[in-house]
Amino acid sequence: MRYQLLSAAAIIAATLTSCGGGASTDENPVADSTAVMSYTIDPAASKLDWAGTMVGIKTHRGTLNFLNGTFTTLGGKLTSGDFTVDMKNYTMNDTNYAKEGSEQGTKAHLMRHLMSGEFFAVDSFPTATLKITGVTGNTATADLTVRGKTNSETITDIVITPNPKDSTVTATASLNFDRQKYGVSWSSGSKDYVLNDIIELKVELSGKAR
Repeated sequence: MRYQLLSAAAIIAATLTSCGGGASTDENPVADSTAVMSYTIDPAASKLDWAGTMVGIKTHRGTLNFLNGTFTTLGGKLTSGDFTVDMKNYTMNDTNYAKEGSEQGTKAHLMRHLMSGEFFAVDSFPTATLKITGVTGNTATADLTVRGKTNSETITDIVITPNPKDSTVTATASLNFDRQKYGVSWSSGSKDYVLNDIIELKVELSGKAR
């Protein structure tokens, strides 16, 4: 009799398990490694922070805005992306400037200088673009186009964080590029030497599933 009861209990347990009746103890299930998701960025909630340094003197920092962009993920990992940045409208975030009204070195003076033909020539090239060409782990290669010149660059420290409350994700990454490869240089020669050739970028994107 005891054997029959044990056998019956085993059969019932097996039946419940096969039908999915057992309660899951995994509160953090692993993301589906085959799930492909596509996102459109929200320009108002995304930004591109940059830093440029005058060697041994000071660093200027600012923020550029995205006009549009899309990216895809596979199992929560970045696989592709295409973005356009507005080069004509930006903000300066540091305080390393001369007082307003000075002959040079003011914030307004620097902004005009950066937008001029000596640097980013925004009247002729109002946008910059970035197109991801390959991804390995949390590093990607991408074609960066600035001032009409395109070069392959490396994006590092890619992190994609899903928001469990809705269908959005946040993506962050870093990219450093040599401005000389894009013709972003001071034509006055010796003055250009005090500027670090490397411009540092920090990317933060907010993407909504589409």
